[in-house]
Amino acid sequence: MKKIYLAGFDVFAPDAVQRGAKMKLMCAEKGFVGLYPLDNEADNAADIFTGNCALIDEADLVLANLNVFRGAEPDSGTCFEVGYAFAKGKTVYGYVSDARTLREKLGEKDENGFAVENFGLPLNLMLCGAARIVAGDFAAALSACAQDGV
Repeated sequence: MKKIYLAGFDVFAPDAVQRGAKMKLMCAEKGFVGLYPLDNEADNAADIFTGNCALIDEADLVLANLNVFRGAEPDSGTCFEVGYAFAKGKTVYGYVSDARTLREKLGEKDENGFAVENFGLPLNLMLCGAARIVAGDFAAALSACAQDGV
């Protein structure tokens, strides 16, 4: 069975362990093995970093929650994991509940007057270039992985 690293800010939720268990069960139902960042069981920054990179190395693909987190952008740690996986040649899927373009969400400029890119994409072009973006939730993205036969 192919292994999927389940990237995302879900690890910060009050019910993070239960979320991970549910996501791993959903993976199993689709014929995948889910690798959740908390499987790492490390308790300091260096070991968490090393352990999560090792889980990505072990995975065949990455499924990333790229919804906004603590602002207008996805979680920065998840963005790193997407880039790391892409650089390692892994297939990456990302999901967003709001698939409108950045311009539709933020306008031509952000609150600080910085230009918002206008490529018709729901996220920064670097994330869209590294991942297949699925509009919807975790279940929809997992179904896309299964349908694509990755």
